[in-house]
Amino acid sequence: MRTAALLSAVGAATAVHGNPTATVRSKPRATELEPITVTGNAFFKGNERFYIRGIDYQPGGAAANVDPLADPDICLKDIAKFKKLGVNVIRVYSTDNSLDHDECMNALADAGIYVVLDANNPLYSINREDPHGSYNTPYLQSVFATIDAFAKYSNTMAFFSGNEVIHDLLNTTRTAPYVKATDRDMRRYIKARGYRKIPVGYSAADVTTNRMQTAHYFNCGSDEERSDFFAFNDYSWCSTDFVTSGWNKKVEDFKGYGIPLFLSEYGCIDNPRDFGEIESLMHRNMTGVYSGGLLYEYSMEPNNYGIVKIKGGQDNGGADQTGEREELPEFSAFAAALKKWPAPTDDGGYTKTSKASECPTKDAHWDVESSVLPDTPEGALKFFEEGAGKGPGLKGPGSQWAVDQASTSSGGKSSSGTSEDGESSSSSAAIRGSVPALDKAPFVISGVVLLFTLVGAAAF
Repeated sequence: MRTAALLSAVGAATAVHGNPTATVRSKPRATELEPITVTGNAFFKGNERFYIRGIDYQPGGAAANVDPLADPDICLKDIAKFKKLGVNVIRVYSTDNSLDHDECMNALADAGIYVVLDANNPLYSINREDPHGSYNTPYLQSVFATIDAFAKYSNTMAFFSGNEVIHDLLNTTRTAPYVKATDRDMRRYIKARGYRKIPVGYSAADVTTNRMQTAHYFNCGSDEERSDFFAFNDYSWCSTDFVTSGWNKKVEDFKGYGIPLFLSEYGCIDNPRDFGEIESLMHRNMTGVYSGGLLYEYSMEPNNYGIVKIKGGQDNGGADQTGEREELPEFSAFAAALKKWPAPTDDGGYTKTSKASECPTKDAHWDVESSVLPDTPEGALKFFEEGAGKGPGLKGPGSQWAVDQASTSSGGKSSSGTSEDGESSSSSAAIRGSVPALDKAPFVISGVVLLFTLVGAAAF
């Protein structure tokens, strides 16, 4: 959320060896959706502009760390609710790359719903205090295995390489080369393995002091290095309007930005939720720059942003998310807003050609000295040619301790793990972050803070 988040993947890439190997599907898909592609600064479904009108989905939150797409007893109940809402995209923060997802992904496709997936999980993520050491072969094996697990589905819309790893502490900007390098590695892996082109991008914190530096950093450099899209988590609209919320200024800031932009999380619970954000997101005031957004969030967790309550979902650490679904008042309000403000039927005034940004220079808020990215860890090079193999899942040994398998080079400036005032920052990237940073930032509940503090990974 708007608090500094620690979920990110970071890496680097090098040349791919050998010829691409096409993927062979093990089972026929029940429904094939038109894959979402990128043209200029917009998404497209075939020849039609595609606007994201979705919701963030992680039943049980961090405490549970449950993969909802691997259990039909969870996902089928929720897909019925998604259809009732009228959403077209869901974001899932944590999935188990060792499990089968056919039934849930096919059911989502039948409902016409696309999925945006975070490639990281709490055990396989970048340690913020040592991003270089934790950018290693086991980490990339898990990231690539997640791609393998979902690339075969036509409704896999995109992958996030990280979530809010950069926030308002100066030292966190030093992780940027690793996050961007993971973007590069993921795209290279997708190409090397013969998958269709699946967009890869970063989900940023809405930090005033480095929002634009971060955005331009992910869009600068060679086409191989640039992200396919950029997203950020915005909680500044609190039942207000386009101007009072400051969204008009952000639109101005991003005019001319050369890749698709959308809100990977939006919402506010300071006031009653009327979801007026949707009117602006679907209006010409924004559609020339933004491609929609994802409401935070579907299930009611301790942070109180949910619109559906799962019976028993908070019991026993959130391990069981199969209980009855209760629609909260905000559910019908969100459904009504989606219906009242439909997606535009035209192209929204998008920019037809992509354009790279200038890389930001080092300043008081951006401590990256160079645009050079780290090299891929040598042990991970084989994955481009041979594939990642079976994923370690959500209960593997983790990648935080495999520093001997890290990259032999660093990009920009290596993170020291201390902030400008000398205090140690939170360690790493997992599903969500919990470092309070921004004005009016909602507090993110972190059910696994203690566990992952002990093991050196971040909680959400």
